[in-house]
Amino acid sequence: MDTGNSVNIVDYIYFCKVKEDCHDLQRFHMVNLRPHLRIIIFLVYILSSFSVIAVNVTVTGVVRDSVSREPVSFATVMLKGTERGVLTDDDGRYTISTSLSFDSIFASAIGYGDKTLAVKPKSGTVNLDIDLHPTGVMLGEVIARPKREHYSKKNNPAVDFMEKIRRTQDLTDPRRNDNFNYDKYERITLAINDYHPQDSGKKGIGGSFAFLKEYVDTSEISGKPILNVALREKLSSVHYRRSPESRKEYVSGLRSSGFDDVLDKQSVQTFYEDVMREVDVYDNDITILQVRFVSPLSRIAPDFYKFYLTDTVTVDTTRCVELTFVPRNPSSLGFTGRFYVPVGDTTMFIKRIILRAPHDINLNFIEGLVIKQDYEKASDGSRLKVKDDMMLEARVLPGTPGLYGHRYTVYDGHNFDLASDQSLFDRGADQIYAPEARCQDSEFWTENRKAEIGRGANSIEQMMARLRSVPLFYWGEKTIRLVTSGYVPTGKPSYFDLGPMTTMFSYNAVEGLRLKLGGMTTANISPRWFGRGYIARGFKDHKWKYSAELEYSFRDKEYHSREFPVHSIRATQLYDIDRLGQLSVMHNVDNVFLSFRRMPDRQETYHRVSKLEYILETEKHFSLEARIRQERQYSTRFMTFVNGYGENFAHYTMNSFRLLLRYAPGEKFYQMKTGRMPINLDAPIMTLSHTFAPKGFMGNPFALNVTEASISKRFWLSAFGCVDVGIKGGHVWSRSPYPNLLIPGANLSYIIQSDLFSCLNPMEFINDSYAQWDITYWANGAILNNIPLLKKLKLREAVTFKGVWGHLSDRNNPRLNPELYAFPSIAETQEMTNQPYMEIGAGLDNIFRVLRVDYTWRLTYRDNPGACKSGVRFTFHFSF
Repeated sequence: MDTGNSVNIVDYIYFCKVKEDCHDLQRFHMVNLRPHLRIIIFLVYILSSFSVIAVNVTVTGVVRDSVSREPVSFATVMLKGTERGVLTDDDGRYTISTSLSFDSIFASAIGYGDKTLAVKPKSGTVNLDIDLHPTGVMLGEVIARPKREHYSKKNNPAVDFMEKIRRTQDLTDPRRNDNFNYDKYERITLAINDYHPQDSGKKGIGGSFAFLKEYVDTSEISGKPILNVALREKLSSVHYRRSPESRKEYVSGLRSSGFDDVLDKQSVQTFYEDVMREVDVYDNDITILQVRFVSPLSRIAPDFYKFYLTDTVTVDTTRCVELTFVPRNPSSLGFTGRFYVPVGDTTMFIKRIILRAPHDINLNFIEGLVIKQDYEKASDGSRLKVKDDMMLEARVLPGTPGLYGHRYTVYDGHNFDLASDQSLFDRGADQIYAPEARCQDSEFWTENRKAEIGRGANSIEQMMARLRSVPLFYWGEKTIRLVTSGYVPTGKPSYFDLGPMTTMFSYNAVEGLRLKLGGMTTANISPRWFGRGYIARGFKDHKWKYSAELEYSFRDKEYHSREFPVHSIRATQLYDIDRLGQLSVMHNVDNVFLSFRRMPDRQETYHRVSKLEYILETEKHFSLEARIRQERQYSTRFMTFVNGYGENFAHYTMNSFRLLLRYAPGEKFYQMKTGRMPINLDAPIMTLSHTFAPKGFMGNPFALNVTEASISKRFWLSAFGCVDVGIKGGHVWSRSPYPNLLIPGANLSYIIQSDLFSCLNPMEFINDSYAQWDITYWANGAILNNIPLLKKLKLREAVTFKGVWGHLSDRNNPRLNPELYAFPSIAETQEMTNQPYMEIGAGLDNIFRVLRVDYTWRLTYRDNPGACKSGVRFTFHFSF
């Protein structure tokens, strides 16, 4: 063992105080609650109350260091009063079964004080984790005791060792070769953790699920019983080309089974791979659970972590130096763990990596996270990953069994030859699927699976079939499918789905109570022809509204027309309310959750729309939309069309052409039947659109010529959170009526809508040129994590700053152009000066893990008539 840093080693053992827990991800509103979390919550509720009756008592758990929370290997664990005892394994786990009586458990290990815990034996399994207190370590002639840590990164051999690993990373990087290929087998399983099935002899609801005990497995983290509920296996080959740089994965087999079959399979696969990403410690930041952790090899690692040279151990017959690291602040987004580097290796090749999430970390739901990676050295010195094992334990709701997730990946067949199929690099998608990938039989998986699979995981299809024979589960799954998709199938197979359910009823000032019924056809009628539409009626205006859509897809679809990538022609006929200055691209305006508003929303007209669209999306996430549209706007008693000559018009018509270009390289989203929810916001999203309507064309009373552009992206700041930035602008080149000008979006509801202004009133400003920004900083507890006691609440800071600067030119000012319609008096529209409209919000996120509350201030134009100067806004969302 290296004794040059002996005092620091023991000080580390006593004072690092690292435990295990979780943090922040993507923000979605309650109305967009993540489908997979809904399903798991439901499943937990159904299966949580069943307990097993066994003859023997099994005591299982983990022996840990009480300070560092690291597992203690080869500790002795005994049941007092019996002769039953075991040694813990490499991960500190133990399991003892006995039918003899005992009243306590005893644990001991070299370097730790003995510990005895009282135990009340009960039938079944007793889960008991044991924390041993270190007593001091003698290293040569130095005796270190836990008095005070004098850690310093200066002249610290452990820090120098880490810096050398970082500096020499290119020497072992296999991507320094012109080509790099390997085969990959990945298995992801989700399970109910600490699951105890009902005894088969019991009657009633619980007895209906008694057969589940046949499928119980064991957690590889804690040794607790688990019930696998979802399995995904993928067999692929990965091909890397250095110049021009490209990485493609060819998937030859993809298998999924279990409870998440009710979701969009491709979206779930994308979500799993994004949340449980492969870890590269050589990156400055490590993204897991859609959270950025600071890598122990980051440029800022010496300031973020404490490093210790702790031992010399054997890893797969190779003597290695053990480098241990721990975050300086256990609440921050870092890991505890160890690197194992072969003794005397000048390239600082890492043989094994172990990473753990500290218990005090500001993360949600996660109770344990372990990542293990093993590497082998190629003949040219390249590091070749051969195994990547990620295991996590989580709990969504207190008082319910937790969740267990396991991603196990095996790599082999490494070589540096040219890819056998060079055409793969010409494909737009990063993952390319063989035609037969999703329909491989069990024989294929038996022959090609690179790692053994437990019976419980491999029997999920059989278990789900038996579960669906239980009426409670059968109807519960149907309910979850409804909540997740928003649509109700009308048959099996379904030719027509009713929905979306969230818009069936809503309220606004013009229509009063609004009822709406809609639906869509499915690919069970035709994989290329689709229809969807709705009818609606307001109880206050007594008008029927409707929409009818017919779409032809140039690609066969699996179920519905919106599946990515879209290549289609779509025709739509619509008559409905048009909410001027309140339109959000993220939410349906008639969503029931947005019906509660801070002021009446009378800035509404009726419009009749006929449009024909051509839509083309590519695998590289570039899309083009070309549209021909006729829109007729009808006045209301609140929104009138009266020109400067006093003439009152009941309606006017605009016939227009529009071209929209969109590019979002690397975008990941969850596919819904009506739209898409982003899985993360890392990808830049750029749009450019132009709309043209010449005056006199097909009776156009006005011209319309408008250009708009936007860009948005999330920027990560390593340990200091992230910033979401959105910028957009536009200009109207023609003289046009006010409904066709550029109206900043106003949010009248109390629920936060990120693309609208919280304190702005509808049509408060109307411009023909504008520039708009939206900046949200998610500090992720950067400040609150350092405040004693308060940090236990795991609150997170959120600051929003948004604004718009606009201008109304003389050609579109109704006061100077009597042929234009005057701004309605109810809108109290104001001209924007050289000062932009700005508002700022500061809030606390992660309240009770699901609630964000902001207080928003209007910074400018506070004296405008009816101005909302400030207010409280909130939203619900799940995030790690």
